[in-house]
Amino acid sequence: MLSDELKNKIQSAYRDMLDAKSHKPRVGQRQMIGAIARTLGNIKQGTEGERLDEKHVAVIEAGTGTGKTLSYCLAVIPIAKARGLKLVISTATVALQEQILHKDLPDILSNTEVNFKYTLAKGRGRYLCLNNLEAFLGTQEQAMDDMFAGLFEQHLQSDDVNTVLYQEMDEALSKGKWDGDKDNWEGIIRELDWRRLTTDHQQCTNRNCANYSACPFFKARAEIEVADVIVANHDLVLADLSLGGGAILTPPKETIYVFDEGHHLPDKAIGHFRHEVRLQQSISWLRQLEKNLVNLKQELTDEVSLTGQLLIKMPQQIQTIVNFIQYAQQGLSPYINGLGLDQNNNQHRFEFGVVPDELKQLAYSLSTSYQKLFNSVESIQDECKKAKQNEGMGVTPEMAETWQPILGAILGRIEQSVGLWQLYSTTDDQQYPPNARWLILSGQGMEQDIELGASPILAANTLRQQLWDKCFGAVVTSATLTALNQFHRFNMRSGVPRESEYLRVLSPFDFQNNGVLVIPEMKSEPNQVELHTAEIVDYLNEKVDRDKASLVLFSSRRQMEDVAQSLKESLKDILLIQGEQSKRIILESHKSRIDEDKGSLLFGLASFAEGVDLPGDYLSSVFIAKIPFAVPDDPVDATLAEWIQKRGGNPFMEITIPDASLRLVQATGRLLRSETDSGTIHILDKRLKTKRYGNQLVQSLPPYRLG
Repeated sequence: MLSDELKNKIQSAYRDMLDAKSHKPRVGQRQMIGAIARTLGNIKQGTEGERLDEKHVAVIEAGTGTGKTLSYCLAVIPIAKARGLKLVISTATVALQEQILHKDLPDILSNTEVNFKYTLAKGRGRYLCLNNLEAFLGTQEQAMDDMFAGLFEQHLQSDDVNTVLYQEMDEALSKGKWDGDKDNWEGIIRELDWRRLTTDHQQCTNRNCANYSACPFFKARAEIEVADVIVANHDLVLADLSLGGGAILTPPKETIYVFDEGHHLPDKAIGHFRHEVRLQQSISWLRQLEKNLVNLKQELTDEVSLTGQLLIKMPQQIQTIVNFIQYAQQGLSPYINGLGLDQNNNQHRFEFGVVPDELKQLAYSLSTSYQKLFNSVESIQDECKKAKQNEGMGVTPEMAETWQPILGAILGRIEQSVGLWQLYSTTDDQQYPPNARWLILSGQGMEQDIELGASPILAANTLRQQLWDKCFGAVVTSATLTALNQFHRFNMRSGVPRESEYLRVLSPFDFQNNGVLVIPEMKSEPNQVELHTAEIVDYLNEKVDRDKASLVLFSSRRQMEDVAQSLKESLKDILLIQGEQSKRIILESHKSRIDEDKGSLLFGLASFAEGVDLPGDYLSSVFIAKIPFAVPDDPVDATLAEWIQKRGGNPFMEITIPDASLRLVQATGRLLRSETDSGTIHILDKRLKTKRYGNQLVQSLPPYRLG
């Protein structure tokens, strides 16, 4: 049970925040704080602080304007501190992350008696590796470029090394003007230039590194150890969990997680376990690796050492893998010809994820052969670690310093291949959804290659095992967790425990009076692309007020470009199109025009339908070209639909319509961003009136006034 002391602390903090901001209590905020406090406060702990209860997750849909960040912070921070736990707040977007870091948490510290330390957590890829910087500024890197040319992108184009930039970075570091965080560098950094300077968990030598004490990543990591609240993103949390938890962040059993923008979590999780490998590209890489290993062997001080013996064995291991890949190519060639794949029809999905037996057997051989190669490289890496304590055989400390990051990168590449071939060699458990498996024919002629891909179709089981079962407690929240007014879609994809606390907190906005929903009489169906595009052009020419702010959302880039080209000139003059400049610059240009009392017309795709915040006069009208149904060519979605149908379900009603409902709620949600906003939404799709599911979609929207 939540103690009276904690209850009073939470209630007092909420009152203090309201007083400081001169706000009145919000029903939704109080509901949300109460649900979170009940869920986390009632968790029983064992003698060693471990969680004993299963009802430890709260799933809360909080409509726009609820003030959900304040709600979960005020509820969770006192509970986490009282129980000696860390709070990890995870977001899907940089914008929300920055709001929490620079506005919400400082506000709570300033205006309440809740005391805590907080920090931002990022992956290694956001921080400079001092070893890499020193290597590029010295002479060693050129030699390594030559030795490992062709293996890694960061070791290509050595004549294109941006030495001037690296010297500026080195100087800024030495003078304390920069902390090695990419996001804190004032200038622009090309992706290639940065990729050469950063590292990953395989390449990083941790405490064995000569620069460990000055390492920007480990300095930031030290802040995590003393922080009560850690702000991260979904990708970083998932990466940490995939390493067992506690590798980057705190161990899950000692952590309460808050997943804001939590509707993204299942898709992000699937992305972490998706693998794709090109066969001919793999052979080329392995051949290059074999050549480079010969160079390594020549560097050894003792060829009969363990490292020397491993290097002697590895060419044969590589040749075995190449042979198996070539067998796969030969076996797949007539299979692909039989499918009639060509440049225009280049993808084949294996039904229910079931691959031919011959390919499955080859996949097993490849997964075990790659694993043997992985073990050999890992053993050499271990010898390099020992060499730094003068215990490695055949490897000097200087060689180890140079080799270890390279070996780490090799391990990362092999690890991807092991993951792919393991997914192809295993038989899916019939109790769970299958894995999607597919092949793509890429390139032409001599450049033609076969790409094999595999992925879970749902992240539910993985999230259940790695997150929900392990964490002390969690809160999942978003403005859009339900689809068609139910949590079923999120539950199926996320695997949250059935015993979880569920709550829908309605937005405080007056949708009925401030928002008008218009579904005009359209003559053509969206699948009649040319006719529908022409109708959209006519409608926009008539309805867009060129003196105000409008946003038009498309599901197709081609249709967006065709409409833009056919608009009347007066609208073209105020038109801003996604893709012509960065998203940030386009939105800034849009706001500048409105600030100058000019009109602005934004054209955007899916990424403009979510996360774009244009309050007040920055947006008066939203036009949606059609119901945002997903494109049906993704093999993961197709396998999921197939699996549902096999079990007697209706994929269209269970997947397609709920997904479209969620996207439509997000798209319409661009209009009202504060309680005083008003405007009109136009959805230019006649199916909302003519199809049976149309009314379901309209009913799942906020209660706008029909116009």
